[in-house]
Amino acid sequence: MTPEPAGRPGRRRTRGLAFVVQKHRASHLHYDLRLEHEGAMQSWAVPKGPSLDPATKRLAMMTEPHPMDYNGFEGVIPEGEYGGGTVMIWDRGTWEPEASDVGAALARGELKFRLAYGRKLNGSWVLVRTRNRQWLLIKHRDRFAAAEDVTVTRPRSVVSRRTMAGIARAAGATPRQLDLAAAADAPRARDGAWAGEPPSLRPRTAPAPAPTPGGASRPGRRPRSRSSRSRRPAPGP
Repeated sequence: MTPEPAGRPGRRRTRGLAFVVQKHRASHLHYDLRLEHEGAMQSWAVPKGPSLDPATKRLAMMTEPHPMDYNGFEGVIPEGEYGGGTVMIWDRGTWEPEASDVGAALARGELKFRLAYGRKLNGSWVLVRTRNRQWLLIKHRDRFAAAEDVTVTRPRSVVSRRTMAGIARAAGATPRQLDLAAAADAPRARDGAWAGEPPSLRPRTAPAPAPTPGGASRPGRRPRSRSSRSRRPAPGP
């Protein structure tokens, strides 16, 4: 299993505020959106993942802030521990608030911000609180808006290029966790689940079957029957 970071107070950086989105298969699949603020990562769990379509509003449940160390965590949290399951670093980059006072914007329930240097997410967004800890994550209309479902078209980790199943397998997940991780992969990722992964993690190719006695025809070539050989066209005039 991958050891989860213990966490310690983060130091403020001067090269921009960090954002990270971690795909997490715990009791349920969700995407954790985390925005750096005052030395910690303000966090929202987005069950269906971010959408690039401004017409699509994604539910985002505000959770407890996470330590900065968690930004680099990709692996498996052991079963029985809080949040046990497979974690992928699905996207990361920097973010910039459009409000001068982030704390006041969070208290007001509307945080407008811009994402930059993400491999999948960029441009202008807004988080709007509807009630209690329930928020909506909405993409603004700009050149980064699109109709594609980026959770399906861009399913792999931006750090390891692995699928959820690949991460679980490399971290020594239990069979149950491996099954849940594989089910969390988008169909497109499952179709080529071993592409780009180290040879040591790929399944062994089954050996070719031994030739049958008396010889066998080449794969892909249909044997010709006697009747088909006898039915040759008659010579022309």
